[in-house]
Amino acid sequence: MILNHLMGLYTHPKQEWQTIEKNHEALKSSLSHVLLIALIPAICAYFATAHIGWNPGAGEALFLTSESAMIMSVGMYFGLIAGVLALAYLAYWMGKTFDADPTYTQAVELAAYTATPLFMVGLAALYPVLWFIMVVGLFGLAYSVYLLYAGVPIIMNIPEEKGFIYASSVVTAGLVLLVALMGSSVILWSLGFGPMMQ
Repeated sequence: MILNHLMGLYTHPKQEWQTIEKNHEALKSSLSHVLLIALIPAICAYFATAHIGWNPGAGEALFLTSESAMIMSVGMYFGLIAGVLALAYLAYWMGKTFDADPTYTQAVELAAYTATPLFMVGLAALYPVLWFIMVVGLFGLAYSVYLLYAGVPIIMNIPEEKGFIYASSVVTAGLVLLVALMGSSVILWSLGFGPMMQ
């Protein structure tokens, strides 16, 4: 039940957004989806950094200690969830500017299902070669943006023209959130919370 929209978002996204709009699930269903899907990149990153080894492209594979990899994976998990909830809040908050009147549940649905391809990219960490992860990540990001542009007019019940501008605003807010998340990681690493190599 939690993953009931997953295949539809990949095979027929516009129809799946319409199904999501018609059936508006409870908030706990969308949150369950996020909590489950966010495990994919966190678990894969743990195994890749602690047991498989990262290959940055030159030299030998790099390994983190199991403790360090676990701390980073747990931090990643909660960071991803916080990012989705923050993006949902921004989509909810911006809704009134675009003559939409979404509920927070609708905004969480939009953010949760839009983020799904990005979270699925986490599977690429099991082949931890930098160029491969970058290429797969780019495809995941592009598909997430496509889902956002396709889903905003349907979920928020607004015309496609306004939906395009609304989605563009949400993408911009998402990029700002991503930069803030990366900046906070750099600050934490500089304070001594960085990864420990084996």
